[in-house]
Amino acid sequence: MKIFKISAVALSLLALASGCNDNKFLDVQPVGALSDEQLNTAANIEKQVIAAYSQLGNDVYRAPYTSMWPYGNVRGGDAYKGGNGTADVDAFHFYETFTFNRVDVGNTDELWFLLYIGVSRCNDALRRLDGVDAAAMPTKAVRQGEVRFLRGHYYFLLKELFKRVPYIDQSVPTDKYGEVSNVGLNNEELWTKIADDFRFAVANLPDTQPETGRVTKSAAQAYLAKTLLYQAYVQSETHAVTSVDQAKLQEVVTLTNQVIASGKYSLHPDFATNFLTAGDNGVESVFAIQFSRNDGTPKGRTNRGSQLNYPMNPDYGCCGFHQPSQNLVNSFKTDAQGLPLFNTFNNSDLTTPADFQVNTVDPRLDHTIAIPSHPYKYLPTFIFQTSWLRDQNTYGVYMSMKETVLPSDPSFQKTPPFMNSSKNWALIRFADVLLWKAEALIELNRASEALPIINQIRQRAQSSTARLKTTAGTATSNYNIGQYGAAQWTQSYAREALRFERRLEFAMEGYRFFDLVRWGIAGDYLNAYFDKEKTKRLYLKDARFTKGRDEYLPIPINQINFSKGLYKQNPGW
Repeated sequence: MKIFKISAVALSLLALASGCNDNKFLDVQPVGALSDEQLNTAANIEKQVIAAYSQLGNDVYRAPYTSMWPYGNVRGGDAYKGGNGTADVDAFHFYETFTFNRVDVGNTDELWFLLYIGVSRCNDALRRLDGVDAAAMPTKAVRQGEVRFLRGHYYFLLKELFKRVPYIDQSVPTDKYGEVSNVGLNNEELWTKIADDFRFAVANLPDTQPETGRVTKSAAQAYLAKTLLYQAYVQSETHAVTSVDQAKLQEVVTLTNQVIASGKYSLHPDFATNFLTAGDNGVESVFAIQFSRNDGTPKGRTNRGSQLNYPMNPDYGCCGFHQPSQNLVNSFKTDAQGLPLFNTFNNSDLTTPADFQVNTVDPRLDHTIAIPSHPYKYLPTFIFQTSWLRDQNTYGVYMSMKETVLPSDPSFQKTPPFMNSSKNWALIRFADVLLWKAEALIELNRASEALPIINQIRQRAQSSTARLKTTAGTATSNYNIGQYGAAQWTQSYAREALRFERRLEFAMEGYRFFDLVRWGIAGDYLNAYFDKEKTKRLYLKDARFTKGRDEYLPIPINQINFSKGLYKQNPGW
């Protein structure tokens, strides 16, 4: 019967073909479609460039990559998954516990897919840019610089997430994609390819752009510095850090100095400004994703990657994800001199309202973490309540605040059942540039030069208490933050101070896990974290980090199958 059916279909097709000697009726231009040739005009190529930018903020709550919070914060011990128990978006639970992660998690596959859409859009734009005459498109070189920056960004995220990924640029024909292996380039070569995109961008981008949001030379210099800093920590095949490349560190210093010398950037006087709509494209924003609402589209271009991360109260409604860990809360404690408690901060917990008055804390605590009885997002009359929490028995009583806005904020938008905001998300803050320079200097055994940089960051935090007030005008918590002195500033102490400072400054911004991996300390750090944290959060009882495996996500099994086995799985999976 199957043979008969196939034969009948084949005969029908042959009859159709023999009865249609004149095939011109097939040569009809589809309505509403553009041919490949029609796209190759300056005006349409500009639109292809915009499409490459657009993918920066096209993530979804199941596979967010705007702030990277499930992969950088939840996997890094700064946050619990949150939500309505461990089965609610269970992929994030798998990431958090490591033990339960698998090669067939659909969210991981979707993340890979979405980032490669970004790569694809960049390659399409670059193919057209390469073919257009500069006389017909005077912006050609600048746009090439912008798109190569964007491609570098998408590949950077893929690299830090998966390590071994197929590198496809605009020179590879689409019918050859299936021949590109994810192990065709070794670790060093892949980093160099990513760095080359940023180098090209540095050489071709202007100091300023006529349109806000487009990439500048300084942004490219900063991202190149970040790439080289990651590359400088040389890894073995099983992800152990084997050496630190001093030449790359020196280039990091040179590049960050160039960004600083541009004079375009500075720290906001108040740390809070970075996380308020008023700070969008401000002096600390080196490069940011531009979001929008009321822009003529049905739902605007809002931050969908963070839409799960609002409290469960009538003003918001959903969904209670991304809850700071007790360990992170404790890390903001300070000693009598206002310095971090590197080794003892986690000996006791900050839990009751009185704890935040008896102990002294870094002010960045109340900029970062929503605490019961404290004002939420700088509004003294809007008090964070335990009733706003979705599952405090599992995940505790704290919420993240950097990515959220007040219900009254002009950027706020409900897209039921979720919350959204058109506030920008900074991919590179000037504080990051300063701390990259400080880190490179410390690893170059020039720790004394890093001291004033780290103190500059701490000085800004010290001055950032004006918005941290109760309705009575008193300080929300007992703030005490000091600066480091030269007497104790050995290289080993400076390294510990730098790493702690990055945690406090960028807590809940999506970087922590990737810092731990590039420093080569993720396994020891996270297993020590689990040993203590599982006594407070029972759902972590089986959590365990396996060295040589868990530094990276597995290559999605779907991708290996699509490649017909050409792609190779990461070690340990």
